[in-house]
Amino acid sequence: MKIILPVLFALIAAIGNAMFALGQKKSVHYDNGLLFIAASALIAFCLAVLFAPAMGDFNIGDIAKNHWRALLLSGGGLFLTYFGFNLLYSKFGVSQYVLYAVISIITTTIIVGALWLKEPINIYHKVAIALAIVAVFFFSIGQSKI
Repeated sequence: MKIILPVLFALIAAIGNAMFALGQKKSVHYDNGLLFIAASALIAFCLAVLFAPAMGDFNIGDIAKNHWRALLLSGGGLFLTYFGFNLLYSKFGVSQYVLYAVISIITTTIIVGALWLKEPINIYHKVAIALAIVAVFFFSIGQSKI
């Protein structure tokens, strides 16, 4: 029962990511990838503001005043994510997502989660991370055979 909500939330994110990947791949027809990123981010912004009241307190001033450093960090990170995806998907295709996924496991789970925030990682997590790295190795071999 403990796993149902995390899986549901991950599924929501995965569906969103698939939609995002398809949109980014379709952006290859536009000369300016950054303009495409800005327009899609504007749509995401509008949807987030629209649904925000359903998630709890709606105090934009408090967030801006008391959490501006986190906002800058998250906004910069979101830009880099959008920018990296745009370059990766428009130039190489969405099948390259596996590279992002494993690098993201290393940067987010290991560096941010385990090392920076001191979140616990057990042997099962370590095995999963190792297998993900092995997956990239095999993916790279597969790409070289195409």
